[in-house]
Amino acid sequence: MSQGLVTMSYIAASILFILSLSGLSNQETARRGNYFGMAGMAIAIIATILGDKVTAYTILIIALAIGGLVGARAAAKVEMTQMPELVALMHSLVGMAAVLVGFSNFLDHSVILEGAEKTIHELEIYIGVFIGAVTFSGSVIAFGKLCGRISGKPLLLPARHVLNLGLFLITFALGNLFLEGAETGGGLIPLLIMMVIALAFGVHMVMAIGGADMPVVVSMLNSYSGWAAAATGFMLSNDLLIVTGALVGSSGAILSYIMCRAMNRHFLSVIAGGFGSAGGGEAAEIEGEIYPIEIEETAQLLREAKSIVIIPGYGMAVAQAQHTVNEITKLLTSRGKKVRFAIHPVAGRMPGHMNVLLAEAKVPYDVVFEMDEINHEFPNVDVSIVIGANDIVNPSALDDPNSPIAGMPVLECWKSGTTIVMKRSMASGYAGVGNPLFVHENTRMLFGDANDRLQALLKALQE
Repeated sequence: MSQGLVTMSYIAASILFILSLSGLSNQETARRGNYFGMAGMAIAIIATILGDKVTAYTILIIALAIGGLVGARAAAKVEMTQMPELVALMHSLVGMAAVLVGFSNFLDHSVILEGAEKTIHELEIYIGVFIGAVTFSGSVIAFGKLCGRISGKPLLLPARHVLNLGLFLITFALGNLFLEGAETGGGLIPLLIMMVIALAFGVHMVMAIGGADMPVVVSMLNSYSGWAAAATGFMLSNDLLIVTGALVGSSGAILSYIMCRAMNRHFLSVIAGGFGSAGGGEAAEIEGEIYPIEIEETAQLLREAKSIVIIPGYGMAVAQAQHTVNEITKLLTSRGKKVRFAIHPVAGRMPGHMNVLLAEAKVPYDVVFEMDEINHEFPNVDVSIVIGANDIVNPSALDDPNSPIAGMPVLECWKSGTTIVMKRSMASGYAGVGNPLFVHENTRMLFGDANDRLQALLKALQE
């Protein structure tokens, strides 16, 4: 394939990637956006394989087969509840690829560059390895936190901000040594030391972020992986990688900013320490009487209610209860009830997690509302049903300045007539914060597996 045809294919792929991002910005067009993305990637891969720069077809075909099999198996086996950690793991692979490409380019002496062009190329290598290493180690830690192998509580080291600043200054100093050493045929040692520091920085950065901030972390790492891909594109002189990486990096950064704004958080404060440093001291003790409720009483409340709001959380994802929730929604709607869903920006473990689950269960898009759209409606709601959510419905975020989630806007479901909270136990949420909602006078606790209890509720309503 001629270089001109390859360039045209890359332009077509870039347009499809832009259309994909545009489609993914809305629930109704998300499926179409995925199709655009898959078509763009297929064109990009085929054009690259048939380009003049590719000669080792045997190795390439083996690599494509292995990658395709791993991807297909992951798509078939990974549950929706495991999707956030899968995304984090995929981000780590992008980071590692940038590191390996950087070292490969540095050790490859087949292309002779001189003067400013050589310096720019070496700077591309250095920055690409740095971003890739931070993305890799940060994503691995995020994977561990999301799958529960690492505690979701923030690890706040003494003088951590000074430590971060020191690491950055050392990185800049090593960059100067690397550029000077590369001029004389050296530079490998500073590059290796910088890589180790970048790996440590990625670990420290994500370990310091609390569980309630993990959706922002996933979005942030998505942005980092995009910039790592763009750096790889510069190292390989591949225009499509540069464009695609810039698209992913900028869209991830914008999404992180939007989520932080919705949570009343500053992006830099999340990176510096997460919710663990939000409050000014220890969170208040949760004391009060718990009011349990059973299925028949719950069904009776729903029969009498006119306005119902359902608040899904990670517990719904774990129980795979979204399909039962949809059946209950259809039944209540058929009886003239006004049923809506309230989605918090950080519900679940990654951006849009609850929206994806509800779309999978075919819940109509027009009954799904974001927090800002529905929060003012709660005083007019008869019954709110919280399914496996904790931190996003925690009143202490608004009235306890010492709470680790102080200042985070939450769904104010306690203002409704009755709030039914479905949980397995009284355990705290992912941020490790107690929830005074559970002891409110108008709160009723429905304990047990969410799907089992909802199926029993559906049966009671049908009877």
